[in-house]
Amino acid sequence: MIVFSNLCPHFQRVAAIFLFACVVVNAGVIDNRIDKYVDVHGNCAVPTKLLNEIQSYQPIVNKIAKEILNGNFTGDTWNSLSEFIDEFGPRFSGSKSLECSIDYMVNKLKEVGLENVHTENATIPRWQRGYESAHLVEPHEQNLPLLGFGFSVGTPRGGIIGDVVVVESFDELDRLSDDVVHGKIVVFAPEWVSYGVTVQYRSKGASRAAKKGAIAALVRSITPFSIGSPHTGMQTYEQGVAQIPVAAITVEDSKMLLRLYRRGKRMTIRLKMEDRNLDPYDSRNTIAELHGRTQPIDKKVVVVSGHLDSWDVGVGAMDDGGGAFISWKAIEFLKKMNLRPARTIRSILWTGEEVGIVGAQDYQRAHAANEQEEFNFFIESDIGTFEPTGLDFTGNADAECIFKEILKLMAPLNATEFAKPTDGGPDIERWTKRGFPGASLLNKNENYFWYHHSAGDSMLLEQPQNLDKATALFAACAYVVADLSIDMPRDIQ
Repeated sequence: MIVFSNLCPHFQRVAAIFLFACVVVNAGVIDNRIDKYVDVHGNCAVPTKLLNEIQSYQPIVNKIAKEILNGNFTGDTWNSLSEFIDEFGPRFSGSKSLECSIDYMVNKLKEVGLENVHTENATIPRWQRGYESAHLVEPHEQNLPLLGFGFSVGTPRGGIIGDVVVVESFDELDRLSDDVVHGKIVVFAPEWVSYGVTVQYRSKGASRAAKKGAIAALVRSITPFSIGSPHTGMQTYEQGVAQIPVAAITVEDSKMLLRLYRRGKRMTIRLKMEDRNLDPYDSRNTIAELHGRTQPIDKKVVVVSGHLDSWDVGVGAMDDGGGAFISWKAIEFLKKMNLRPARTIRSILWTGEEVGIVGAQDYQRAHAANEQEEFNFFIESDIGTFEPTGLDFTGNADAECIFKEILKLMAPLNATEFAKPTDGGPDIERWTKRGFPGASLLNKNENYFWYHHSAGDSMLLEQPQNLDKATALFAACAYVVADLSIDMPRDIQ
C-alpha cells in the first residue's frame, strides 16, 4: 500500500503534488490508495505527476552538490574524518579506543546541532589478540608474518610445532586421508576468485581442517594483491568440532609453501598465538537525527549509516570511518543549509560490525515491535568511500522504479549508476532482506580488498573530493526520499 500525504514545502511544487496526491494541502490528509508503478510487461510506469514531483527536486539537489563540492562545506568531511582517525586509530570491539571514539562522536554530534543525539546499548562478543608468531623451521628458516582471525583460540603455552600439509581447496583437503592430516598444520592456499567465494577459507578453514585431525590452520590472506601483508577477519567454529588456532599468512608465503609441498618437501612450522576469548561487553550504537518537518519524528524514518568499529590492524579509515562520516555529515550539512525534509533522517553509527554485525542485530531487535511504522528507507556505506558512481538498490519493483527516477537527479555528482546487489549491505540487510527498501554506496573501489582488514587501511586511501561527493550523494538521496509525498513501497516478510 502506498500512503500519500502533503509534505512538500516548496510553493513551485504545490499544484503538482496536490493533483498527484489528492490531499488537503493544509491539513496533511493522507490518501490511502494502492498504486503500481510497473506495467504488465515488467517495465516501469511511474505516473507523470509523480515523475514531475521527483524532477522538481533537481534545484535542491543542485544546491546540495554546490555547497558541499564547491561551497561552505568543501573538504569538511575529510578534515573531520582525519581528525577522528588520527585521534583514535584502530577501534576494535572491546577496546578503550572504540568506546572513547563513541564518546567523542556523541559530543561532536551535539556540538554541530543535530537532534536526539544518544546511544543505544549492544552486547558485543569480545576477543583479544595476543602475541602471535609463525616460523618456518624446515626446509629453511623463515619468519612468516601472520594475523590471527577473530575469535581464534590460542595455542597451548609455549606454542606448537608441526609438519605442514598444503591444499588449494576444500575438495583437495577432503581427498586426503585423515592419517595424512592428523597432527599437522593445514595451510590453505586457494586462488583468488572473489571476496565472496574465497572468504570461505577464512570463515570455515579451521573447522574443516580440525575434522581431519589438524592441530592448526593457516590461510592465504583474502586479498587479490599483496606486498607481504596479512589480512585478518572473522572466522566461525563449527559446533561440535574441535577448536584449533587459525590465522592469515601472506599470499606470497602461502604460494611459497604450496610450491614446496608440490615438490615433496617436508615443511615444519612453529606457531605461537596468545589470542583469547573474553566475556561479552556492552558497547553502543550512536544515533543523531534531523527531525522531520511534518511527520512524527519517529515515523517513516530514513536511515543513513556506517560503522565506527574497525579491526585492530590499520586505522579503519576505509572500513568504515569514511562510511560513518559521510552518513552523519550528510544530515549536518542539510541542517546547516536549512533543508529539513518532511520525514526524519536518522544517522546511525553502528558498533560491532566487524565481529558479527551485532550492533545492527541488537538495534533491530530493540526496534522490532514498531519497525514497519518507524522505518521508510535504509542507506549504508561499507564498501569504501572512493569516487562514488551511484547507489545499489534493494527493494520491490515499485520502489525500484521510483528510486531509479530519484537517482537521475544525481547527475551533478556524476553518480547516477543503478545496480541491484543480493543484499542491502551488512548492517542494513536485516531489514532489506525482509522487504524494506534500501541503498548502499557504489564507488570506484576496485582496489578495496587490497587494503581490507590489513595495516594498509589508512587515511592515505581517503581523498577529500571523493568524500565530498559521497556526502553530497547521501544528503541529496536521503533528503528526496524523506521529503516525497509518498512512502517508499515495500513488501515486508
